[in-house]
Amino acid sequence: MAGTVYLCATPIGNLEDISLRVLHILKTVDFIAAEDTRHTLQLLNHFHIATPMTSYHEHNKQTKGKKLLERVENGEHMALVTDAGMPGISDPGADFVKLCYEKEIPLTVVPGASAVITALVLSGLDTRRFVFEGFLPSEKKQRRMILQTLEKEHRTIVLYEAPHRLLHTLEELSDALGEQRTVAVIKELTKKYEQVRKDTIKGQIDYYSQNPPKGEFVLVIEGFSLEEQKKQQQQGWQALSVLEHIQQYTKKGMTEKEAMKQAAKDRGVSKRDIYAAAKK
Repeated sequence: MAGTVYLCATPIGNLEDISLRVLHILKTVDFIAAEDTRHTLQLLNHFHIATPMTSYHEHNKQTKGKKLLERVENGEHMALVTDAGMPGISDPGADFVKLCYEKEIPLTVVPGASAVITALVLSGLDTRRFVFEGFLPSEKKQRRMILQTLEKEHRTIVLYEAPHRLLHTLEELSDALGEQRTVAVIKELTKKYEQVRKDTIKGQIDYYSQNPPKGEFVLVIEGFSLEEQKKQQQQGWQALSVLEHIQQYTKKGMTEKEAMKQAAKDRGVSKRDIYAAAKK
């Protein structure tokens, strides 16, 4: 009979954030697969856990994943951990989960700390709807495409970023989203020097231009507001004549009647006024 894979959340900073259940699992499984064994060893030593450990990370996941699955298929129980937080979020744990489903290996999550949720709640921005983008791709074309999709994203946006790329990413966000969008730049979550800075994107750029960033960062960015969308739409048609405004919609496939109705709504006037102005 196959063993079970336990996806165990580990602390994102403060070691006391680990759960009693995670500690129990780490002590009782046959082995632990860790993203960085040196990092995880510090955690195990702190809690006096001597369970055997092996590596599973981005650079060995293709070959190591199959070997780990063979051990589980032969009846061993395994705990999978990442350096911090929930395995499977912005790390190769997600690939291992897919392998488990392909091989019909039993698996479960032992929940705990997550930088995404912790930062979102701490930011003070809207938590009802959000989108998590993790680390933006390093490849310029992919990066640009994602930033373009975020330009009109109404949900709160959460990103991870390394200190040496933070300022460059803020500058890209300014170009894509506008310099006045509010962003909470949060560093060293749950650690001694945890810090939350809320400011406009421009304000953050000014600050970090003078204060070189250090630590691990999560960016929580205000979504594109409906008020801003309406403002941009109004600014777009204000330079148009009524006839040009109507044609803007007919070119998108609307009938003339539908276009006149929408133009009237944009301008806050009646359809009769739009009709009269268009006939001049």
